[in-house]
Amino acid sequence: MKNRIITVKGAEVAIATRHEQDYISLTDMLRHFGDDSILYNWLRNRNTIEFLGIWEQLYNPDFKPIEFDRFKSQAGLNSFTLSPKKWIEATGAIGIYAKSGRGGGTYAHRDIAFEFGSWLSPEFKLYLIKEFQRLKDEESRAASLEWNFQRTLAKVNYKIHTDAIKERLIPPRLTKAQTSMVYASEADLLNAALFGIGAAQWRQANPGQTGNMRDAATLEQLVVLSNLESINAVLIHQGLAAPERLAQLNAIAITQMRSLVGTSAVKRLGAKNTPKVIKP
Repeated sequence: MKNRIITVKGAEVAIATRHEQDYISLTDMLRHFGDDSILYNWLRNRNTIEFLGIWEQLYNPDFKPIEFDRFKSQAGLNSFTLSPKKWIEATGAIGIYAKSGRGGGTYAHRDIAFEFGSWLSPEFKLYLIKEFQRLKDEESRAASLEWNFQRTLAKVNYKIHTDAIKERLIPPRLTKAQTSMVYASEADLLNAALFGIGAAQWRQANPGQTGNMRDAATLEQLVVLSNLESINAVLIHQGLAAPERLAQLNAIAITQMRSLVGTSAVKRLGAKNTPKVIKP
């Protein structure tokens, strides 16, 4: 996944995905305050080492605690230094990693990045958390919209389809049973346009198959079926009789299926997945 960017107090901070987790660029964060020496001073701090070690023990089964204890015992000595590379290679840490090339630098899991933010500035940390959460909220909304798109499209098209049937095809004062029969008839018209047969014929030809013919349809067929529902609603509003609509819908189904699966794919699938030409 491409790095995402958030702006924190005027500083652009990159966020990368690693092990399906969000990692924030510490390099970008400290540019607002100075150079890499700030990061190295933070790493050699005893409290930082303890925090990193506890985090790794919680989330990293391959973490090397002996090396961690060695670093912790040396923390505070004037001669002690620690870099991200040295920490990672010695302990097998996964909470921090170095990235080379464009957009490179030192990245840390969001938990660790927020801790580093406290070292830089409490105000900067709060703005970092705020902007990060805003990004996650936007991504969550986008993912939810994408997940529901096809299902919502099918529902909307079906609503348009059934509303048109109610308005144009169903006489007043029909019983619910009679209304259901009209809906079933229109559904079978779409089945015939796309599959070449009705639901009853399909069940007779597939006695051992569970579900119905639409359950056995391909993704391409379902996309075309969704389109046919909207188109049929327009044709109903135009007052076209069922035989005329069937001919038009069948021609449209053939055209759209060919566009979706390609000529060579249609040949391989044959009559099973390609609508048959139906004479009105």
